[in-house]
Amino acid sequence: MFIVITLFLAAALSVTLFKLFNHKRAVQGLHQALLKKQPFLREELPGVSGHTWDQLCTLSNDLIIEVGHLQQLRNGQLAQLEATLGSLQEAVLIVDSNNYILLANKALKGIFPRAINILGQRLELVLHSVNFLNYVESVRRGTAQPQHEIEFIDGPISTWVEVTGTSIETINSQKAPWTLFVLHNITQQKKLEAVRKDFVANVSHELRTPLSVIKGYVETLVDGAEDIPASDRARFLKTIQRHTERLNSLLEDLLVLSRLESINPGLSREATNLNAFLENIMDDYRARPAGKEHVLHFTSDPTIGFLQIDPLKLTQVLENLLDNALKYTPRGSRIELSARLQGHNEVIVCLRDNGQGIPEADLPHIFERFYRVDKGRSREKGGTGLGLSIVKHIIQLHAGRVWVESKQGQGTAFFFSLPLITGVLAV
Repeated sequence: MFIVITLFLAAALSVTLFKLFNHKRAVQGLHQALLKKQPFLREELPGVSGHTWDQLCTLSNDLIIEVGHLQQLRNGQLAQLEATLGSLQEAVLIVDSNNYILLANKALKGIFPRAINILGQRLELVLHSVNFLNYVESVRRGTAQPQHEIEFIDGPISTWVEVTGTSIETINSQKAPWTLFVLHNITQQKKLEAVRKDFVANVSHELRTPLSVIKGYVETLVDGAEDIPASDRARFLKTIQRHTERLNSLLEDLLVLSRLESINPGLSREATNLNAFLENIMDDYRARPAGKEHVLHFTSDPTIGFLQIDPLKLTQVLENLLDNALKYTPRGSRIELSARLQGHNEVIVCLRDNGQGIPEADLPHIFERFYRVDKGRSREKGGTGLGLSIVKHIIQLHAGRVWVESKQGQGTAFFFSLPLITGVLAV
């Protein structure tokens, strides 16, 4: 009897353990189905039965289907947004309540080249700006300004954007709303604004100096004309004349520069024998008093022939370069103008002197407006600080390049190129 009871208990225990094992397998299978968001097939575990288990499987499958449906709606909404916003020139960014990036259009990658494969990443890891993160929070609180300018600094690169943000409803309105941002790149405008401010400041300074001198001498002459010796009056008048001429030169250069920077400066191109054109300019300078104190030499490639150029504007280029070479080299210096073909697409013109040269630190700024290597010496010699900027603009109008090479004590060489476009070169 004892043996029968023992066997019965063992059998019952075995059945219980088997059921527990099957239930464990079922729970694990259901868990995996939920993780994979795939419906759980009841037929895969035939050893598990019961009304409660059937209800659990049914409810789980319904939940999985509903989650999948919501996910499809979410993906569809984001895809529709991306298709709508992808072609916009303005950068668009959408983040969820936890700062995970849900959408970023192509324009955002244009502003921030490193913003690649950023979907699903946290905003803090992609756009490194405390000011922008603070703006994100202010948008969520509803206290943000309609438009806000923010600077993003990435090493030596500074990017300015004008950003506008707003909250938008999610698919499931019970969740915290998403936040949408529109970013407009204003880096170029900021640079132009800085250039404009510098230009106004420089012009004011350049005009103030000769005007102050003229005003001072005029007041002296007016107040004490009878008591001032004739020799002093003559010296005062010559000083006034010199500074008046400087003012006139400055205003003329400003007008030239303004025309060159206008929307349609225009070129009056005509077929011109470049070698003869350059030779005539050198002959003209050889006849000038300043030119007679230097050795002026011209060499060229005889195959260059005719180019379609604006002779008047190109004359301004060469006069500016030659005037500088004559001013800043000692008497007896050699100044050489040369022209050569480079490849099949451009002519390189070079003006080289053997003067004192330009410090290496000044070379990157030499074509900037009002930039002077030796400010005192330049003003003394009547320079306006705009000549090389005019040179740069005229050569760029010709679709050419301009650059300088120099070493202190070894002279300076200014180069510019003139492209050979189809129909432009005629030998």
